[in-house]
Amino acid sequence: MPELKRLHADHAPAVLAFELANRAYFVASVPDRGDACFDRFTDRYDALLAEQEAGTCAFYVLVADDGSVLGRFNLVDIENRAAELGYRVAQHVTGRGVATGTVRELCRPAARRHGLRTLRAAVTHRNAASRKVLAKCGFVPAGPADPAVLGGEPGTRYQCDLVLRP
Repeated sequence: MPELKRLHADHAPAVLAFELANRAYFVASVPDRGDACFDRFTDRYDALLAEQEAGTCAFYVLVADDGSVLGRFNLVDIENRAAELGYRVAQHVTGRGVATGTVRELCRPAARRHGLRTLRAAVTHRNAASRKVLAKCGFVPAGPADPAVLGGEPGTRYQCDLVLRP
């Protein structure tokens, strides 16, 4: 049974394998992170862990029984009891409710562990799957997204009030 775990240094090889194996799939719906991201993966990963340690971000991975990463779920820019949600799941598990179930599951620690009351997300217009996941998880459109946040692409901002969640 897959388990949502807080990102740890030991997850680095599985996270890199996940990102590389799904890179072409991700590019179909979100802006590419670029070769530099992978060329300096260790430095970038260490920086993520430092941000998490500082409390400005919280990173999670959905780990399969075999230790592989099925998805990444991030709470970034934690401030004033709010954070930005970002997520991506492996191509081979899409369409099975993995993203929806895990976003719902992440809302619990977002409120309890991180003290968050509001989650926001920005999604490109071409990413219909993520828009559907957010709607199923109680996010509502909150206006246009800044294209600079989405790699220059147009999109929509969504918001979810965790206080109102059961």
